[in-house]
Amino acid sequence: MKVICVAGYKNSGKTTLVTRLVEALSEYGKVGTLKQMLHHRFNPQDTDTGKHFDAGADLVAAITDTELVTIKRGPSLEDAMNSLADNGADFAIVEGAKSSDFPKIFLGEPESSDDVSNIILQLSEKGDWDIDALVQLILDQPEWVTLDSLIRKVRSNPDIRLSGGIATFTGIVRRINDNVETTAIDFEKYEGVADRAIEKICFDMKQKENIIDVLIHHKTGLIKSGEDIVYIVVAAAHRQELFEILVESLERIKEDVPIWKKEFTIEGDFWVHDKL
Repeated sequence: MKVICVAGYKNSGKTTLVTRLVEALSEYGKVGTLKQMLHHRFNPQDTDTGKHFDAGADLVAAITDTELVTIKRGPSLEDAMNSLADNGADFAIVEGAKSSDFPKIFLGEPESSDDVSNIILQLSEKGDWDIDALVQLILDQPEWVTLDSLIRKVRSNPDIRLSGGIATFTGIVRRINDNVETTAIDFEKYEGVADRAIEKICFDMKQKENIIDVLIHHKTGLIKSGEDIVYIVVAAAHRQELFEILVESLERIKEDVPIWKKEFTIEGDFWVHDKL
């Protein structure tokens, strides 16, 4: 899923630009949007869903003839983005959230007192924007990947009709390692080379008999203990090949992909010599 944030101040034209981008990107795939609405409430206390929520429900779902809304506690931008990806969005456009780390198109001039980061393009407010150029900019952004989004992609493979099963592997940051507590690991990859190595592993695995599809995604940057590092999704005709390829793919990642890690523990920080 490609992600872009449209940020700016009140009456800068954010909503207008978002709607124009939705219309344009819909030609390329499924579009999701995210609006950060601080100090608002979707289910006021005088509604039935609001009463359910205030009574202590952790999740509230409301459905109409045309809409499904899920309300949950502990909201975060990351959870919202993951939800869009899990539901099959190819693009996510965020309106607002100017203090987030998302890549941003900023309308107007950011004030020096604001904490605005990752501006990749600055445009005039309510301008005559080049939508085609903005679409290309969004297409060039890195992918936001979740395990469910990879499974959806495998299921969309026309050859999935030949598959008898889909297996997945999720690697996470181990919190306790040799009786030492790890707080986080910083993963650093050899740009371009690492991606090509992963693509080759997927290609090689798919050449094996009865293997329908193989997708791999490895995260980089600082990942906290308990959080996801790597996803592997395999579809195969039979369960024997399915699990064999899952294990073989993981071993190939460890051997062939140039990704290094710096481990942060309560006893100090150090670079791990192995690639993975």
